[in-house]
Amino acid sequence: MDSTLLKFALPALTVLVISTTATSAVEQNCRFIQTKPDREACYKRQEDELAAKRKPAAPASDGKTLETLRQMRQEDDAVYRSINNICRGC
Repeated sequence: MDSTLLKFALPALTVLVISTTATSAVEQNCRFIQTKPDREACYKRQEDELAAKRKPAAPASDGKTLETLRQMRQEDDAVYRSINNICRGC
């Protein structure tokens, strides 16, 4: 049982440590740049990378979705017109 636990825990812990240090290393690289314009450019690149990661991927079928909504709206309008022609007091 202990060897099985070590088989799974050790690789998981190793991956966790590597991913944590890689993330912190990227953030600290800009801090040690001496010239101000280069340092600010580095910070700007990091902001752009973070914004790209946080930005949700745009759906590829925007045109198709819009066309589907138009078609549904036309069908709804046709149903509403047919409902209005029904005699309600008969």
